[in-house]
Amino acid sequence: MPLSPPAKPLVAVAFEYPSVHGGERSLLAVCDRLRERFELVALAPPTGALAETLSAAGWPVVGCDVKEEASLRAALERVRPALLHGNSLSVGRVLGRLANGGADGASRPLPCPVTAHLRDILNLSKAALRDLGQCAALVAVSAATRDHHVARGLPADRATVVHNGIDPQWATPASRGVYPPGPVSAANRKGSVRNELHLPADAPLLLTIGQIGLRKGWDVLAEAAAGIASNPPPHFVMVGERWSTKAESVRFEEDVFALLERSAPGRVHRLGTRSDVPRLMAAADLLVHPARQEPFGRVLLEAAAAGLPIVATEVGGTREMLGDAFAAVPPGDAAALATTVTQLLASENERTRLAAAGRRRIERFTVERSAAGLAAVWDAALGAI
Repeated sequence: MPLSPPAKPLVAVAFEYPSVHGGERSLLAVCDRLRERFELVALAPPTGALAETLSAAGWPVVGCDVKEEASLRAALERVRPALLHGNSLSVGRVLGRLANGGADGASRPLPCPVTAHLRDILNLSKAALRDLGQCAALVAVSAATRDHHVARGLPADRATVVHNGIDPQWATPASRGVYPPGPVSAANRKGSVRNELHLPADAPLLLTIGQIGLRKGWDVLAEAAAGIASNPPPHFVMVGERWSTKAESVRFEEDVFALLERSAPGRVHRLGTRSDVPRLMAAADLLVHPARQEPFGRVLLEAAAAGLPIVATEVGGTREMLGDAFAAVPPGDAAALATTVTQLLASENERTRLAAAGRRRIERFTVERSAAGLAAVWDAALGAI
């Protein structure tokens, strides 16, 4: 049975994986504002962290393998949306290819307009760019992302920049249930994590968050770790998982942590996936983000909102997001990373300056502005029917 027709335009958002990362969190951040204009339904894997998170946020979830045509068409027949949005570049490519009947035109066109997010900076093939160009509109998370794909052949009139947004209160630990209600001192915020990890009370804490893979540059941090000096020596708190099952990805992970342990023996704390990132950020002295590429990293927005000073590579949309509110290092340069982190650990004044600059910088990346930008893209696609 098809779902009852909604009073507002129904937008189906297609998700590929059952996990929750920056792209999923960025869309969830604006969904309450989007619901003022649209009904939302998710086409997604029916089980896993994403389905649980979407359901908790009030999304109907229709189980679907969005990269398998029969599954996608069955879900669309049930939902009958006014618009279909792919929440990633890879999903956008699939939807674009099917939008007008597949690569050879032999299939039925999809029954509604298609839009998609560009959340990656990759060197795409001509075929991939052609597929994406079949979408009615594309949403790039940064000018750097848009410009990269346009330079390689994506039609410029297809892509609109809509920055991700964040609620400044996202990082308030009490609002996230991390601490009991009431005032929480800075000492308690820092002490609770150090107690959990059995760290000295005065140990500097360097926080790194992301998927474990070559693009995030954890191998560069592992190489830099031996050259990062402070007294007492810093501890490295690593938050994230490896999702790829390829042999080279498994080996990359093994090599990263083996080198980290050699560089900082007894000072590496591998935490995997965590639900208390605001608490970890409140306890840390620096966020270290050594990515080789970063379209518009959500973890950087979150760190800025948390008042956590940031050391990051000068890549992708990072400067576009942070301006001068971060300590920039070249990608792949372990020596420069070690030197910059060492200098910041020695300068509380500079860390304080960076933290304050980050809080000011995120005022331009509100969830209201992000939601309005995405809604305008959807309205235009719907108006073109």
